Amino acid sequence: MSDSLIVVGITLAYLAAVLWVGLRARNQESSSLEGYVAGGRHVGVVILFFILGAEIFSAFAFLGAPGWAYQHGSPAFYILAYLSLVPITIWALGPRVAKQGRERGYLTQGDMIADHYQSRPLGMLTGIIGVAALVPYLTIQIAGAGLLFQAATDGLVPFWLGALLAFLVVAAYVFASGLSGIGWTNLVQGIMMIAIAWFLGLTIPERLYGGVGEMFTQLQQSMPEYLTMPGANGMSWGYFSTAVLVSAFGGAMWPHLFMKFYSADSGKSLRKVSVFYPLYAYLLVPLLFIGFAGILVFAEEPLARADTVLLRLVMDVANFSPWVIGLMLSGALAAAMSTGANLAHTAAVVLVRDVFGPTVMKGASEKATVSATRWSVLGLSLIAYLFALANPASLVMLLLGAYGLLVQLFPIVIGALFFPRLRRASVMLGALVGSVAYLLMDFVWASPLGWHAGVWAILLNVIVVAACQCFIQPASQDPALASRHS
Repeated sequence: MSDSLIVVGITLAYLAAVLWVGLRARNQESSSLEGYVAGGRHVGVVILFFILGAEIFSAFAFLGAPGWAYQHGSPAFYILAYLSLVPITIWALGPRVAKQGRERGYLTQGDMIADHYQSRPLGMLTGIIGVAALVPYLTIQIAGAGLLFQAATDGLVPFWLGALLAFLVVAAYVFASGLSGIGWTNLVQGIMMIAIAWFLGLTIPERLYGGVGEMFTQLQQSMPEYLTMPGANGMSWGYFSTAVLVSAFGGAMWPHLFMKFYSADSGKSLRKVSVFYPLYAYLLVPLLFIGFAGILVFAEEPLARADTVLLRLVMDVANFSPWVIGLMLSGALAAAMSTGANLAHTAAVVLVRDVFGPTVMKGASEKATVSATRWSVLGLSLIAYLFALANPASLVMLLLGAYGLLVQLFPIVIGALFFPRLRRASVMLGALVGSVAYLLMDFVWASPLGWHAGVWAILLNVIVVAACQCFIQPASQDPALASRHS
């Protein structure tokens, strides 16, 4: 049996096992809207930990993070910097969001926004921005799966087919089981990918350099620019710092984060998760080691695509057996699929609940809403798959782009949770101006000072909100001023 067939066999067996676990998780609650979306609102600490952790341990972690360490060096540590701020978000926002969701029946971020500001259009705007940010993130997972299959099987499974296989498995169990399927598959896949990450992160430097310490010693002697800021490719402190800020504040606005808050059995469980959440940042460290390991190996012939550094080291340099390569591929696919399941589920719920609900599906029954959500999982996953076939240049840049758009929701959400005097007209205009400004700076104009465009856009957003609050007289009965939020 050829090495490629062994790798494919191990991986297909793994995909079949994940599909079985995901479909077995289907229960009676999965047929109701609250059960399909929020798992009946009784998800405990362990499952919450793995569901929330799946947002970090994605194709971005196995491909993008090593790729940035290989390409830039020390600037890759921006990932650890912003992840250290995520527990603050979970601690501060999670219990409050969960409590409001349980009391008022919220299932999406848009539900909370529309109710607080008494404005369905504002809820729709929140949903549109959320879906627009989620689709690129989902594209990362599908593109990552395709790259993994193609490289690990030496082309036996081409990019398009590998991405399609992962897309079909995820779509099938999310379609059938909703959050219950996501929770149990993420538990299985979380254990798998953590074990693989640490194995590869320690074994590759050991085989190539004699250990992690010796690897960094050789880097310091031969290519020290990779170990200091601004790194090998001149990333400025301005971009590094603003990327951390945009990722931290934008990360707090992900729609799937809010939906997981709603699913928690209590605010106490969320605070427990926030305490242990930094473990996921710690588990990214071995994957960064892999990126640094590739710097000297490919110094004379740089890789055409930095995201493939892990695959090239495992396949071409470190001389692993096909059995190990099969397990590596399975672990990396676990990362891509666990996050992809979360994203496909959330994007479908947000699209149907926040965008279609007030318009083309106004007055639809719960059964029709659940059915539309299931089919939207397939539709949005297919769109992301088609985007993935366009072969995006950088998984990290795709993610940073999504954060830049999503952070424009920050004033809206913070107003709904903590500042009830913010008016709906102010936050809506701010979000629109910030979103348009970000898209222009990202695709048309260069961002001033070389900073992340999301920072300039959110500053403009906040200025517009403040100006509206100060200089525009409120309507006599602005519902947001009479908010029920305590």
